[in-house]
Amino acid sequence: MKDNPLKKLESLGQSIWLDYIRCDLMASGKLQRLIEEDGLRGMTSNPSIFEKAIAESDIYDDDISKELVGKDPKVIYETISQRDVQNAADEFRKVYENTKAKDGYVSLEVNPHLAHDTKGTIEEARRLWTSLNRPNVLIKVPATIEGLPAIRQLISEGINVNVTLLFSLPRYKEVIDAYIGGISDCLKQGKPVKNIASVASFFLSRIDAMIDPIEEKFLASTGKQANFATKIRGQVAISSAKVAYKIYQEAFDNPQFLKLGASPQRLLWASISPKNPDYSDIKYVEALIGPNTVNTIPLKTLEAYRDHGDPVFLLESDIEQASWVLSELSEIGINLKEVTEILEDEGVEKFIKSYDKLIDAIKTKSTLNFKNKDQTHER
Repeated sequence: MKDNPLKKLESLGQSIWLDYIRCDLMASGKLQRLIEEDGLRGMTSNPSIFEKAIAESDIYDDDISKELVGKDPKVIYETISQRDVQNAADEFRKVYENTKAKDGYVSLEVNPHLAHDTKGTIEEARRLWTSLNRPNVLIKVPATIEGLPAIRQLISEGINVNVTLLFSLPRYKEVIDAYIGGISDCLKQGKPVKNIASVASFFLSRIDAMIDPIEEKFLASTGKQANFATKIRGQVAISSAKVAYKIYQEAFDNPQFLKLGASPQRLLWASISPKNPDYSDIKYVEALIGPNTVNTIPLKTLEAYRDHGDPVFLLESDIEQASWVLSELSEIGINLKEVTEILEDEGVEKFIKSYDKLIDAIKTKSTLNFKNKDQTHER
């Protein structure tokens, strides 16, 4: 029997977290098997994942029908999502303890409608943190301009944060500043920082999905632009990630940060399912393996990597090439700053749409179940 490539990733310093959550994953024992057999070290969720789990399946219909019928749809969503996150966190508790609070986390996102509301994000995150009542949960906060002060405030209060919807390197530097600022604020209050956890979730495949069509316009031509477009096709997201990792090392592998006594805010690779069918299904896993990083992957990608992954430490290779790719994008008229701003706006909007569709679906199910229950009672 060949060695499990997923288990080998751990020996190379990378943690695999599952980008998926559903109650039957815990109830069936499958999550525990993934932890034991594949070395799974954590789990993330977002409004789109819960939309598919709750709105697009009947797995939660009994809960809505028997326990939650007649309640506000937002209350139903919070009840279901928080229960799932708590149950998953309990499954990962041994991982959390065995890794001394490095891994074993489960993430839950603040309401995406609050992405541009600093005060609302802080209040929501505090409420979720208190309600979940688990040390191994992360509250997801988007890396918007308004999210930055919220991140700093929450970290200063000892609340674990998963910074999400991160696309650009300049914004990543601001996220680091917010995290370190929060740690410093916490220390000034005389509070411990050793077990405060945070990850910065850098979204990848969406970058290439937006840039590739621009590059393809030049592929059929000749000359310098065509040559450049050929060289960078499908490489912008990976190049951004490699440069981000260099920034991470400079920020956290230095005496000034180390003397704070806090854990570094690890980089997490998100959105790693290729949008282009021409690319390998494990493209964004293979290229970004490195120490003290997290890769959060859906079940399909996890199974693919188990089947044909070949773990090699590549994250620090070709850094000069990665920097060159990003610096020369203007050769074919690509402004990376504008691209990432669009992606951030679109990311927020996609989560809002998923959240709203989810709430509407719960409302429909709840109303239907309430009517059916009422009719049954009348008989």
